[in-house]
Amino acid sequence: MIVHAPSDTMKFYEGTPWRLRMQRAPAAPSPFPIVARCAREPKEVRNFPIDDSEGGCDDPIVKPEGTGPWPWTRENPAIDIVGFDGVSESGQEIYNYFRQEGITNVALMGVHTNICILNRGFGIRQMTRLGFQVVLVRDLTDSMYDPRKRPFVSHTRGTELVIEHIETNWCPSMLSEDLTHVIPGSDNSVSITSRA
Repeated sequence: MIVHAPSDTMKFYEGTPWRLRMQRAPAAPSPFPIVARCAREPKEVRNFPIDDSEGGCDDPIVKPEGTGPWPWTRENPAIDIVGFDGVSESGQEIYNYFRQEGITNVALMGVHTNICILNRGFGIRQMTRLGFQVVLVRDLTDSMYDPRKRPFVSHTRGTELVIEHIETNWCPSMLSEDLTHVIPGSDNSVSITSRA
């Protein structure tokens, strides 16, 4: 099962079976409130490997963070949403669905590794705190990093640094080719893809 989490685009998916599947899962009690964004703790802010304080955009003329309208309205149409997939950007909805289905293993992929993949309500920080076995699919991610900012490395290296930070502090990673290996008894797994 894949949960598609294309942030800020839920209007496009309203009424679809994949959106309704996530919305209809009964509320599940969580050990703490599930928030939309999990901010970095002060120690993590100090030790974060890249400077993405201004949003990380590497456009020649950077728009102020948080200003819209966003250019995206849906997930890339080349990505199929089929079968038992779901669509949600809500950490609570996703948590409800996982509890309903007995899902305990989560593989996260998409963009942006340092923002949505790590910080969102469905992201690594929140899912690990909620007790899920989380893994990052590292070669299916990208970061929001501007090489004109610290540590002044290439965009690719900036993404690698974020992945190394996640591996050190939050969860292990794997390669996409590992997704094709069938593990006996692994029917309690799900992948979450953030805007792609």
